[in-house]
This record gives sequence, C-alpha cells and structure tokens, in this order.
Amino acid sequence: MSNENNPFGGISSQYATNVQFGGAPAGGAAPAADLIKDTTTAAFSADVIQESRNQPVLVDFWAPWCGPCKQLTPVIERVVQAAGGRVKLVKMNIDDHPAIAGQLGIQSIPAVIAFKDGQPVDGFMGAVPESQIRDFIDKVAGKDGGQPQIAEALAAAAEARDAGDLQTAVQIYDAVLEQAPDNLDAIAALAEILFEAGDVAGANEVLARAPEGKQDAPALASVRARITLAEEAAALGDSAELERRLAQNPGDHQARFDLAMIQNANGQRTEAADSLLAIVKADRTWNDDGARAQLLKLFEAWGFTDEVTLATRRKLSSLLFS
Repeated sequence: MSNENNPFGGISSQYATNVQFGGAPAGGAAPAADLIKDTTTAAFSADVIQESRNQPVLVDFWAPWCGPCKQLTPVIERVVQAAGGRVKLVKMNIDDHPAIAGQLGIQSIPAVIAFKDGQPVDGFMGAVPESQIRDFIDKVAGKDGGQPQIAEALAAAAEARDAGDLQTAVQIYDAVLEQAPDNLDAIAALAEILFEAGDVAGANEVLARAPEGKQDAPALASVRARITLAEEAAALGDSAELERRLAQNPGDHQARFDLAMIQNANGQRTEAADSLLAIVKADRTWNDDGARAQLLKLFEAWGFTDEVTLATRRKLSSLLFS
C-alpha cells in the first residue's frame, strides 16, 4: 500500500500481524505478547494444554546454548505473528524446565511440537526455513485462513470503524488480507477507508489486489464509483458559483447537475439526490436523460441497500410512473 498521502503512515503494515482473530476484543487488536510467551513447568498446563482448546499452540523447546535455536526463534516468531492469531507460540527453556521435554521424549533441539485440543498432534525439529514453518501452521491450523475467525475479525473491524477508530480498523483489515488476500469485504472496506482519508492512490492500489474475475464485484465497484465521482466533482469548481447561477436561473440544469456532483463529494447524499430528482422532474430529456443516469451511478456508489438509495429510488419511481 502506498504511504504517500496516507494519514496512517504505514500503520496497516506495522500492526497487521498483531491482530488476533480468535478471541480478540471487538474493535481491538491483540498485542504480540498475547501470541508469543515463555512458559514454565508449572504454567505449561494453562499456557499450552488449556489454551490449545481455543486454537493450536506451538511449543518451541530451546536452550540458551543452542545455536540453531537462536536461528529459529526470530523466524518462527515472525511467522506466528503474521498468522494473526491462528496459532500461538509458547517457548520453553529446557535447561530451566526439563521435565516436559523429557515426558515428550525430545532428544534434540530446537524442537517444535503443536498442541491441539489438549494433545500433541505434530511437530518438527531443527532450524527449518520460513516457508516450511508457514506450511506447518497451515497444516495444524487449517489452510483456509480460519474463516470463522476472519468473519469475527471483519465484524470487529466494522465496529471499530463505526466507532471512529480507523487505525484499529485498518490494522484488522490488513491482517485479514494477510491471511485471506482475496477477501473482497476486507479489500473494499480498506480501500474505502483510504479513499475517505484522501489517499486515492492507496485506495486504488488496494482495489487492484482483487483476484482476476472478481474486479467488478459490487463492493469493489461501489468504491471505484465513489472515486470516479469524487474526481469528476473536483473538476467542477466552487459550489457557491453554481448556487448563484441557480438563483438567477432555476432552469440551469447543468448548474444543478454539477452542484449535485459536489454535494455528493461532500457527503450530502440527500441534497445531491434531490438536485438530480429536480432535473428529472423538470425535464426528463435533458442531456439524454442524464440526471436519471447519474442517479443510477450514485446508487452504485452508495450501495443498493443504503437508506438514501432506497428513499431516492422510491421518489424516482414516483416521478417516472406517476
């Protein structure tokens, strides 16, 4: 995502991996400390056995003297953070706490054992490559990216956005796209937030992430329509001049049409709709039925279930069929 003109200054990429899908508070992001922790023999049952009933827990058995352990640690921590809460990582120093490793029959370190539903289910040994760790997490946590968790994350992001916490919303949407790059809801919402913040380039870049064949999905088309309408409105100049023209000549349909474009760009949806409806009512044939055609574009930009869309559709139908 482009950081130029981005008011979040790269926040989306900085914090995306700290968002925990499973169990994160609505509208909030789980700190990295909630995904990665050290444990002891006494805390092992709570940190691993019980916690693995919520999501898989990877246990990294290591020791300070172990060179390959030092190679593995930063890599596995990075991959676990990037997994966005699909798994947790618990680290156990076998020099200080040898009992658990002994019970599991671990003879060599580093050794990573995955626990799920209270039981060890899989594992690997050695400082393996990052790609192999990602594959391992996909194997134990599911390669689908955790659809129920993603649904919860999208709901939390929407709640954060409604509350005006755009930073958290961006974090969560970016984390969702880390796990499910083709999620159209996250793409559309993130693009819309960037557009509303004035980062049109960033919004277009996010929209371009949509997979081939889904570029024209309604949610994405709506954001693109908003961008197009805003660009057109920016070229129309001052609304005060248009209002002056209308005061002098209420039949100046072009001035009313241009004013509607500016009103929409300023978030005055009802006013924009009423301006275009006034043209339809006065002269349906103006500009080849241009006012009605523009209303249809606004409906697409606003969304077909938007309250103003629905209300304006009823008014338009009354004009057309009365």
